Amino acid sequence: MKVEELTAKILEENQNMDRYQLALAVAKRSDELLNGSTSKLNIDPKSIKAADLALMEIAQGLIKVKGFVDVQK
Repeated sequence: MKVEELTAKILEENQNMDRYQLALAVAKRSDELLNGSTSKLNIDPKSIKAADLALMEIAQGLIKVKGFVDVQK
C-alpha cells in the first residue's frame, strides 16, 4: 500500500488526529526503530525505510498513538 493510502486510512479511522499529529507519531516511532526497537511486523527492517515501517505499524493498529483527545466544539 502506498504511503498516501496508509496516511488516509489512519486519518479516516482516527478522526481526532490530524496529519501533523500523525507525522509526530511516525517520527517518534521511526526514532525508536532506528535506535534498536524491534518491529511488530514480519518485515526485515533493513529492507524498508523506518518511517514507512512506522506508518505501516500504525495503520495496522500495532502501535497505538496516545495523547490525542477529541475536542468537542
